[in-house]
Amino acid sequence: MRVFISVLMVVWASVAVAQGECHADVPCVLVDGRTYHVKAPDGWDGVTPLPVMLHFHGWGRQGTLIVKHMRISGATRRRGVLLLAPNGAGKTWDFWRSDTDDVAFGERVLADAAKRYPIDCSNVFVSGYSYGSAMAWRFACETDLDVRAVLAVSGTLRQTTECSGAPREVRHVHGLTDTVMDFPMGQDGDETYPVALWRRQFGCGDARAAQWWGNVPPIKYKRTVWDDCAGGRRVVLDVHPSGHFIPKGWFARQLDELLGREPKLP
Repeated sequence: MRVFISVLMVVWASVAVAQGECHADVPCVLVDGRTYHVKAPDGWDGVTPLPVMLHFHGWGRQGTLIVKHMRISGATRRRGVLLLAPNGAGKTWDFWRSDTDDVAFGERVLADAAKRYPIDCSNVFVSGYSYGSAMAWRFACETDLDVRAVLAVSGTLRQTTECSGAPREVRHVHGLTDTVMDFPMGQDGDETYPVALWRRQFGCGDARAAQWWGNVPPIKYKRTVWDDCAGGRRVVLDVHPSGHFIPKGWFARQLDELLGREPKLP
């Protein structure tokens, strides 16, 4: 079991944890020299354990963008969620290989953050956009950490990929006209194929009838849910007719639903 587990098993005393100087634009530096950015939620009392969202940025980006991004940071900081934004080497991620060092890097980021903040171990979310979405999938596939949910936008691994790990839930959103990381359409126009890997991994049965939702016009989402998977796991797929972007309000709604809050914007 990797070092992160032992770190998170520490019982936090009811005192504020020293955060050090790194926050927002100022990166936290790991012992190997790699860095990440962190954004604490609004109004945090310095004591209460925090749900955490580890977010992998898109190609060519860095964590400085993520901690300012209203559709990402704007969602976490209003919902009491600690946002961690690691910086990919060369501003990208190595998600193609199962033995990528970037999985261990993500685990080190979580371990380091756990030394600075009291982490709610039952609510560790892993998210990403584009290349970062594929990296979030890879992280969930390979880590042995307890990942509450993957929140992935417009990027997948090959659906034939074999995973050794498994989160408790996967939520994925993808546009049908995405031309950057193309929508993974299945045979005969099967629009549920983008989560075939997880449905197989979780041993899911038939999906519930798809339903439409959307509170930010003009985007409407066709949501398909598999909630009869083995071990109580769950897969949620949101499909929209547009292209390659982070839909406004999508992260906010997923976090509200997962944390048992009434969904609202921003």
